Amino acid sequence: MKPLSISEGVIPIGEVKAHAASYLKNLSGPMVLTQNGRPAGVLLSPADFDQLTERQRFLESVATGLTDADEDRLLDEQELQGRLQSARGRHSEK
Repeated sequence: MKPLSISEGVIPIGEVKAHAASYLKNLSGPMVLTQNGRPAGVLLSPADFDQLTERQRFLESVATGLTDADEDRLLDEQELQGRLQSARGRHSEK
């Protein structure tokens, strides 16, 4: 995702309304929409939104893993293999 450029990436919402198709066609990074001079929203391309949400899911997974490690909720390789085999067995029975 391209970083926000304050000189280019802050647009009054009225201007976006008047030229929405053009802004969407040329969207190359996050754009802050303002209303009455205050930030009101952020416009992202679908690719930037996907990247942002994927990164968030990754960070949440890492945090969960670190919490599990801190709270000693860990499996050794043998226990993991056993659980995986058991799950595969349940899955193949369906």
